[in-house]
Amino acid sequence: MRDSMFHIERAETSTLQNQIRERLVEAILSGQLPSGAPIPSTRAMAKRLNVSRNTVMLAYQALAADGYLESRERSGFYVSPELRDSMVAQAGAGAGADDRDIERVTWEKRLRRQPSSQENITKPKNWHDCPYPFIYGQADEALFPVADWRDCTRQAMSRKWLDAWTDDRFNEDDPMLVEQLRQRVLIRRGIMASGDEILVTLGAQNALYLLSSLLVKPETPVAIENPGYPDVRNIFRLMSADVRTAPVDAEGVRVDTLADASMVYVTPSHQFPTNATMSLERRYALLQWATDNDALIIEDDYEFETNYRGTPTPALMSLTASERVLYVGSLSKSLMPGLRMGFLVGPRDLIAEARALRRLMLRHPPGNNQRVVALFLALGHHDAVVSRLHRAYSARWKTLGAALETHFPGWARAPGFGGTSFWLRGPEGLDSRQLADDALEDGIVIEPGGIYFDDPAEGRRYLRLGFSSIPEERIEPGIALLAGIARRQVSI
Repeated sequence: MRDSMFHIERAETSTLQNQIRERLVEAILSGQLPSGAPIPSTRAMAKRLNVSRNTVMLAYQALAADGYLESRERSGFYVSPELRDSMVAQAGAGAGADDRDIERVTWEKRLRRQPSSQENITKPKNWHDCPYPFIYGQADEALFPVADWRDCTRQAMSRKWLDAWTDDRFNEDDPMLVEQLRQRVLIRRGIMASGDEILVTLGAQNALYLLSSLLVKPETPVAIENPGYPDVRNIFRLMSADVRTAPVDAEGVRVDTLADASMVYVTPSHQFPTNATMSLERRYALLQWATDNDALIIEDDYEFETNYRGTPTPALMSLTASERVLYVGSLSKSLMPGLRMGFLVGPRDLIAEARALRRLMLRHPPGNNQRVVALFLALGHHDAVVSRLHRAYSARWKTLGAALETHFPGWARAPGFGGTSFWLRGPEGLDSRQLADDALEDGIVIEPGGIYFDDPAEGRRYLRLGFSSIPEERIEPGIALLAGIARRQVSI
């Protein structure tokens, strides 16, 4: 190590100190630096890497505090013998075992459920590297106010707020976040809820799983939209043997097809994936159906912020005093999807049970994330970012609509109230899965429509184009290139 050199990148987002720590940890864990090996002096390492000696010293001290290195007076830093010895002992416990000698368990007989066998939405892991990412559900990092988020994180870590996220709240949520959700998010949807009627979740999907676990029995007839959200279809099918599909039209789910289902899942603001906005008349009809059939409605309002044509239609929950509507929301589209911050609104008795179940699963979402989001909302940063997203997405929405009219005439109908994607129906003979594979070779990411249908064959000619993560100037060139690829299959 004294005669070797590792490389650090000044252009990386990680600090120089962190990069030094990471490279040394890699060398230690890989065995390149054995137990008791000396580490170059801070002066020598600083000279080799062309960084300040203080930067190296801080990295070394941090590694010593974590147990990777030990400091010897007037001698320098060495790889901690205890660390390497423990690693060798652990490795030796499993070393030398012949794979043929392992006693196998027949897991298929023991598993109550096998979620891995279900079909799910898949997206290229390297979509960031593609020049034309028409991918849905991902955010444009350039539009997010990183400095404001960093400031809220700094405030949350101050001594004033320390106990807000370091304490184990068992099953309680951050009261500041709950209050901000009430005042700044729910009220805009016309929803008035008390604190004990709100549960913070790890994204909307966590809320959906909690509801299905509490309310769906093996014989419960559950209705879902078709085409619809694949994950919720999979969740309900893990719980019930009677999951029914209900068709959607330009006004949303068709109430006349729900029959005697005891629960229905709907996405009224922007139907997933067609973007149809449920009309006010259809909403009242759905509420009446629930009353007449003693049924429940799960309202997933996953994208209500992205409205480009005036005032959005009120949330279903805001239109009734009944407890039959259970509201699921998320901040994934306005913040970052990786943050996994969602919420569930419902009657206090149900929320109490959901809270108890959540405690058994994960106790509560991370307190630091809750407090940072609470501060982000309270300081008005969320309102500002929603306005910024609205301007950017509205422009992209128009640009993509114009490009589709030019290159794919008749394939798409513009979403009535916005959203962050377009739903396309191609001509007979189109294979959207093959189109997606061919397009990816040219750096174009699209989503074939089959996964959204109960019968994937029904979605063979459908595809979805998202525009939240692609710069506006790349939209038209990407669509033009995609049209050329599609012409190999069908006439445009």
